[in-house]
Amino acid sequence: MYVFGDAWKDHHIKLKENWEKNVNHDDTILLGGDISWAMKLEDAALDFQFIEALPGKKILLKGNHDYWWQSLAKVKKALPPSMIPIQNDYLVFENDIALCGTRGWTYPAPLWDTEHDKKVYNRELIRLELSLEAASKEKLSAIIVTLHYPPFTPSLADTGFTEIMRRYDVKICLYGHLHGPDQSRAFIGTRDGIRYHFVAADYLNFSPLPIDLRD
Repeated sequence: MYVFGDAWKDHHIKLKENWEKNVNHDDTILLGGDISWAMKLEDAALDFQFIEALPGKKILLKGNHDYWWQSLAKVKKALPPSMIPIQNDYLVFENDIALCGTRGWTYPAPLWDTEHDKKVYNRELIRLELSLEAASKEKLSAIIVTLHYPPFTPSLADTGFTEIMRRYDVKICLYGHLHGPDQSRAFIGTRDGIRYHFVAADYLNFSPLPIDLRD
């Protein structure tokens, strides 16, 4: 992780200490991607064990570095009991709050380099909408979206992700991905009725961010 700066020195020690200090066993923790550097699912086992030993129920979404993430069935089978993956679906917790989400992707053209970017971007929009459409059929007090990539362009203009979230009355959006100097363009605050939280681990100094879902 040193590739992202000196803040990542001994990050696992800081994360463990801050997590155990602030998280109870009945809490739910949202992990928005880049869970492990492993390239294969079986090689991520030690990272899974580290997270499993920490208190709380952990909900995982895929990041751009999670190359180990294979089919959802294989991921579910490999994960310990306290770790629940989300992919193309949603999860209801605290009885009436839905968590939806997907990885997201880089910003719309003209910053795309290839047709591959366009394809992945559109696929991620579909995945988010499918997740939100399914959750919207429930009787819910709130919908939370977790993305890995930011939902805005570098100039903080809207994207397809922000448009979809507005249509489904999303209450809170969490995102990360940005490191180092790029974190200066992270948006934190309320926009069009959606509360945005930037939750990259190094930005939070490896301490979980409490989210008040009832506010």
